Amino acid sequence: MLEDKISFAAENDCYLSEEYFENESIKNVDIEHFEFKDVQFLKCQFDSCDFSKSSFYKSIFDKCDFSNCNFKDTYWDNSNLIDCKGMGTYFNQSHFKSTNFSNDYFRYANFTKSNFINCTLKDCNLTETFFSEIKFKTIDLKNINFTGTDFFKASLKGLDLSSCIIDGIIVSDTFTELKGAKINYLQAVIVARLLGLKIIDE
Repeated sequence: MLEDKISFAAENDCYLSEEYFENESIKNVDIEHFEFKDVQFLKCQFDSCDFSKSSFYKSIFDKCDFSNCNFKDTYWDNSNLIDCKGMGTYFNQSHFKSTNFSNDYFRYANFTKSNFINCTLKDCNLTETFFSEIKFKTIDLKNINFTGTDFFKASLKGLDLSSCIIDGIIVSDTFTELKGAKINYLQAVIVARLLGLKIIDE
């Protein structure tokens, strides 16, 4: 059982390594400062769990639900989040390195002040997510729904947003967040409206 493994690791001051958990369900479990190496979670349910300041190395979350859990100040390296639901989840001040997100649903999630380095985000719903003051470096974005996402004080320079939905994104009054970002022609109309320009059809 996952909860038993966590309790054992906590009591013996060790980490979870090369473990596989399927269809597990835990609630209100404190998993702070834990280290996971080569751990796979499949179809697991986490309810109000606190993973803050934990680390994930070569770990996989597949078809898991950790909505409203706390992953604040976590570290991710060479990990994967696939078909997961993290609605309202806290990821703020976290570090993601060589980590892939695929077909995830993270509406209302909070990634404020997080870092993404050499990561891939594909086919994800990040509607009304908080990405303020976030830092990106070598990021591949494909078909991401950023509708209403808060990018306040985040630099999008060099990011290719052309396959993404950016309707209603939130930026500062100076629009500096969008400087250097790559967008398509239809998105240019959305950005023009953000700038207060009126589009005239002739």
